[in-house]
Amino acid sequence: MTNSRQIAFIALRDVHKGAYADVALDRVLQKLSLSDSASSVETLRDRRLLTELVYGSVRRQRTLDALIDQLATKKSHQQPKDLRTILHLGLYQLRYQERIPASAAVNTTVQLAKENGFSGLTGFVNGLLRQYIRLADKSPEPLKLPENLVERLGILHSFPDWIMQVWLNQLGLAETEKLCEWMNQTPTIDLRINPLRTSIEEVEQAFQFASILVKRVPHLPQALRLIGSTGPIQNLPGFSEGWWSVQDSSAQLVGHLLDPQPGEVVIDACAAPGGKTTHIAELIKDTGKIWACDRTASRLRKLKENAQRLRLQSIQICTGDSRNLPQFNNTGDRVLLDAPCSGLGTLHRHADARWRQTPESVQELAKLQTELITHTSTFVKPGGVLVYATCTLHPAENEDVIAAFLAQNPHWQIETPSFDSPYSAYSTPQGWLKVWPHQQNMDGFFMVRLRKTNDSG
Repeated sequence: MTNSRQIAFIALRDVHKGAYADVALDRVLQKLSLSDSASSVETLRDRRLLTELVYGSVRRQRTLDALIDQLATKKSHQQPKDLRTILHLGLYQLRYQERIPASAAVNTTVQLAKENGFSGLTGFVNGLLRQYIRLADKSPEPLKLPENLVERLGILHSFPDWIMQVWLNQLGLAETEKLCEWMNQTPTIDLRINPLRTSIEEVEQAFQFASILVKRVPHLPQALRLIGSTGPIQNLPGFSEGWWSVQDSSAQLVGHLLDPQPGEVVIDACAAPGGKTTHIAELIKDTGKIWACDRTASRLRKLKENAQRLRLQSIQICTGDSRNLPQFNNTGDRVLLDAPCSGLGTLHRHADARWRQTPESVQELAKLQTELITHTSTFVKPGGVLVYATCTLHPAENEDVIAAFLAQNPHWQIETPSFDSPYSAYSTPQGWLKVWPHQQNMDGFFMVRLRKTNDSG
């Protein structure tokens, strides 16, 4: 596909105007037309390159901007925004895509400038990119970095300073750098096998027959990780038959920590789009009742579609804000609060999330999370269980929320995982589970299991 970079430029331009990266990429992929002679292998390769260029350039935006500011002979404010987007694509290929020859990266970027109204600046584009190549040949790190540690890490790994500070406070320098490197990788895809429709062995055989590589994930009996590129998910064996769902391994841990039992009443307080809801239904063998609550009707429609594909009958939909659903008071054997959060544990999947979240948005989310746990805890019967989970790595949304809740609710206590449980490997001395991606090779997650004592009101 000769126009891969042009299409990537269109998607990136939309992102720089405010569109979400996944939405912008989906939009251009839907419009993408390939010649009739293109083979499926070529199509897959083209889409893979396009996806990598868009997501990679968004992830590395701060580093690429720093390079442009360092190399440009024209002042940054004099560069048209679209030209900077083109330079992002060129520098991303030179710095991070070893399989693309430097000459090809330069030539296609110059051509891209010419095709998008910058014919008079092709010399500038060519000179800047070739200057980077010369510097890279002389030094393993051509980028000039500031002395300040937080700023240096932020520019080098392409994260806002405030995220760097949050991680440094928890991990220290060496572990923070490992986490940054992990978060800048292309994400893997995990599947959760539906044991009510198939077995993990049957899915493995079906994928092997289709020449698709998978591997099992330790401690998780339903998890398979896809190896390499596979094409559209819905074309994989067993999708339409409801054999599996896409769900990261750490998100699967949440369902196992909740440990729902057949016949119980389970309330999923923030259920859409339904990955954990459907997992709960599988774990209770589709008996009992699951109330799937969410205030967004459109997202609940997606949950309903997933439940139908998986052939699940035990899920009941409830549209509404879980801060105002008094009908559920003291009705749940188990309640899951998978709270809305900043998503700092999944920044590799959501390329632009690092640029959208702020310290202020984290504080707003922490307030919402506090309100949600206060209200959803009333859904639990005496003696019942509440699991609080987020896919963020910010203490304000995790440890601080739980500490404040326990301080104000003496009839609740943390239930520490048993030593032989599948999630004990992720347990902390405080009793909650924290998944660090660079250590466990899965999305970052926080989760804690709370028990309501029988003498509570």
